Amino acid sequence: MEIRVLGPLCAEVNGDSIVPTAGKPRQILALLALYPGRVVPVQTLLEELWGTRPPQSALTTLQTYILQLRRRLGTAMGPGSPAGAKDVLVTRHGGYLLQIPEGSVDVHPYERSVTEGRAAFESGDNGTAADRYRQALDLWDGPALVDIRLGPILEIEVTRLEESRLVAVERRIDADLQLGRHGELVAELSELTARHPHHEGFHSQAIVALYRSGRQGSALEIYRKLRVRLIEELGVEPSTRLQRLHQAVLTVDPLLEVAAGPKRTSTFDLFAA
Repeated sequence: MEIRVLGPLCAEVNGDSIVPTAGKPRQILALLALYPGRVVPVQTLLEELWGTRPPQSALTTLQTYILQLRRRLGTAMGPGSPAGAKDVLVTRHGGYLLQIPEGSVDVHPYERSVTEGRAAFESGDNGTAADRYRQALDLWDGPALVDIRLGPILEIEVTRLEESRLVAVERRIDADLQLGRHGELVAELSELTARHPHHEGFHSQAIVALYRSGRQGSALEIYRKLRVRLIEELGVEPSTRLQRLHQAVLTVDPLLEVAAGPKRTSTFDLFAA
């Protein structure tokens, strides 16, 4: 079985999709897929489907959904499969689990590559760090579980994954900046700052990339626009780190150059106290 949640939900057995069309069974499959080999309690599944006020028939309905998923699974596995659907979508005391390897779900290769990228970056191996982060991000095919109705449990998981994705993008750009790829990053950072208008990390990277590309004026304009936006929309000034970065651009601080940047520090932390 291969399952993808970093984008639209996709679950295939022998090339055949087992993703149901009905909304609630899709939620169940998505939630079980996020915890391969681990029991998801019945209470957690009920909360995901119906919140804190499940109907009286909730448990019976949940069992019906599990049966429907097993039927789809069994059909895809075929009569010659050494394991039955009940051996894959397993009932345990108090819950259910998908008995599949972690690597069958794209979240786990993603998180492994992120971990490798972080370790490489912290050791100063920026080339490997950029490659591992890029490998992790290539597994994404749009927002996580973009085609699934999110209950309270899945919403927490999707938020966690999306935050992880943003951090991975930021760290990958940090590594690319250390490798002197500032010119290649300007267009990407222009898009990222537009999509995340209050994200100081992306703005600091855009400032550095533009400065290193010989566009000091454009770098200062990025800061000016962000400051106006933060004041008008949130009532706050940019962080001390970003203010120091702005001052460094004004004074042509050598710390902004590629060779001078500390190898184990993110761009945003160049001017931390």
